[in-house]
Formats: sequence, structure tokens, C-alpha cells
Amino acid sequence: MVKFAHFADCHLGGWRQEELQKVNFESFRKAVDIIIEKNVDFLLISGDLFDSAYPPIEILKETFSEFKRIKEKGIPVFLIAGSHDFSASGKTFLDVLEKAGFCKNVENFEVQEDGRIKLKPIKFKDIAIFGYSGKKSSMEIEDLKKVYLDSVYSFTILMIHTTIKDVIGTLPIEYIETKNLPLANYYAMGHIHQVFKKQESNSLFIYPGPIYPNNFQELIDLNYGSFELVEIENSKVKTENIRLKIKDVAFIEIELNNGLTATEKIIKELDKFNLKDKIVLLKLKGKLNPGKTGDIKFNEIESFVQKKECYSFLRNTTALESLESLDNQISFELENTNNLEVKIIEEYTKQNLSDFNKFLPQIIESLAIEKNEDEKSNIFESRFLSELKKILNLDGLI
Repeated sequence: MVKFAHFADCHLGGWRQEELQKVNFESFRKAVDIIIEKNVDFLLISGDLFDSAYPPIEILKETFSEFKRIKEKGIPVFLIAGSHDFSASGKTFLDVLEKAGFCKNVENFEVQEDGRIKLKPIKFKDIAIFGYSGKKSSMEIEDLKKVYLDSVYSFTILMIHTTIKDVIGTLPIEYIETKNLPLANYYAMGHIHQVFKKQESNSLFIYPGPIYPNNFQELIDLNYGSFELVEIENSKVKTENIRLKIKDVAFIEIELNNGLTATEKIIKELDKFNLKDKIVLLKLKGKLNPGKTGDIKFNEIESFVQKKECYSFLRNTTALESLESLDNQISFELENTNNLEVKIIEEYTKQNLSDFNKFLPQIIESLAIEKNEDEKSNIFESRFLSELKKILNLDGLI
């Protein structure tokens, strides 16, 4: 029997708030404690060990300390870069970890004359481990459609940091269908921050979830981090998702309609909860009339939750609107605004004759595309570029 652990999306150094950055690392440390206790044969990390290719020095020091513990227990670590710790130059601190003897980057490929990409494995006993890194803006997806494995093995693991169609739901993001991936027994996935498991014939697709939630919404949805513990015996695979409970999360949503009395209402609602040693997530929504968001005394609210001994306090006001804040703005009727845009385009096209002018109305309309709440910047950029490609008939060129 072979036992291994599958981590993904650790994003060490990702949180701006110092206390949450600390919890993030404590979650990683707890995962390391568990795999040492379980005496795993090896560890896979499917991308985004760090939140950037060049993490802060303090994060590096703590990470090296944990990898030293793993190495002292004789546990090999196999990893790939993700969309965050990937670097187009090929130089990241993953290389420093590897040169220190703490891990092995399993990405090893050759580009063939016909454009196909042949992957070569790292062997652990009779298990072949292949890997292909994630890239910025989902650029790895087109590459993965060209990937193939160098040979057939008794048990194959493919490590990739990407999005498969089965997990996107209604999200407007690029994906690859599982049928377009080379055949493997276990797909060690990363990139999507959710726990997901899918069996297709003798193939198992696993997203273990992030080692710790990486933003406000993920804290609401997941509360804690997780990883996958996997056992292989006689080609049969048994998996268990291990949750990493560090700090409890208290999510409190309050609807407001009066900015002048909002502070008192928020404090009254917060007082109903036990917030001691919890990560408090406050989401405010509604339309303020009278008053505006600036009338809410967030310093008083933060002082109150600190008196209730909360561990960390985060607030989200994106669903809160203020009617009063529009009073001093110059407003135009929609019809007049549209007419103004039409006149500007007409004047421009008269002065600048070009076939490109026919695209201008659609391009201006595309500029109204908004970033969804908690949508990652690279996903939004990819969605926006996709829309431009459709308008300009440039599919495959951008």
C-alpha cells in the first residue's frame, strides 16, 4: 500500500491582514503535522504554494522550516507551480526550495515538432508522477490540449493547476474538458478553491480545496482549509478530505436603510453573538436614505468587536448603496448619454477614416463589463479579453 497527501493552493503570504496571514500559515503547519503523524510516503503540492513568485522573507523562513521538518521525516515532496507562484522567466522561490533538496518540481516536458507536448515522469516505486504548471490568465489550458504522456504505467498521477468544466458552474471562466486530458489514474488538481471529487471509469479527479480560504467569500463558504489523504492498494484508490480547523468564523449579514442610525443598529446586532476568538465577517447590504456609507462609524464598530475579544474583523460593504451620495452628482438621462456617445463616435470617424471604426460602438459597450464581487483579477481580465476577441474576430490571436 502507498499513502500520500495532496495539497493545493496554500497561498502562503496571501492575506494582507497579519493575523489572517498567521492563521493561513498555522493551517499549513497543521497539515504538515498530520501528514507526519499519518506517515505518508510522499506529498504532492498542485500549485500556488506561495501567493506570488517572490514571497516576503518572513514567509520564506517559516516555509523552509516546515519543509525541513518534512525532509527530516523522509517524506519526498513533489510539486508544480500555480498561476500565482508561476513566473514567465522560470525563476521563482520554488527553485530555491528544490535546490535546497526540500522538493522536486515534476514539470518535465519536450515540445515535439508537431507542437505536441510530451511529459516525462518522476517515479516513486511503480507510480509515475507527471506535472504541468499553471500559468497566468489560464494560458495553460491550450497547452494541456496538446499534452501527452511518454508511456503507459501501472499507476499514473497527473498534477495540473487548471480548471475543468465540471467545477465552473455558471462562472464565466475558461476551462478544459476532462476528455481532452491525457489518461491518468489520479488527477492531482489545483487552482479552484473548493473540495471536488469526480470518478470517471478508473480515473479520479480531485481538488482538495485550499489549505486556507483566500478571501472574504471563501471564508464564508469554506470556513477552514483542507487537503486530501490518499491510499493506493492493488490499484484501488481510497481518499479522505481532511479539514484544518484553526479559527471559527462568524458570518453576520445586516440589512440597513438609514445611514444615520446604522452604527447603533450594527453594534446591537453584533452584541447578540459570541465573537470571542473568532474571525468576524460583517457584510452590510441595503440602500441608505437618509445618510451615506461615510456616516457609519466603523472605528466604533471595530472597537466594539475587539472588546468582545474577536480574533480578526473583516467587513464588506459592496452590497450597500447610498441614495444621498448621488445628490450632488450631475445626472443625465440615459437617452441623452447614449446620444452623446453616438455624436462622439460620429465626430471621431469623420476625422479618422479607418475600417476599425465599425467596431467602436461594440468596444465602448464592452467597457461597461464589471468585475464580479470576489472575482479574481486574472479571471476578469480573461473574460474581458474574450469579449474583445469576439468583437474584433481575433479568436486565437490574443
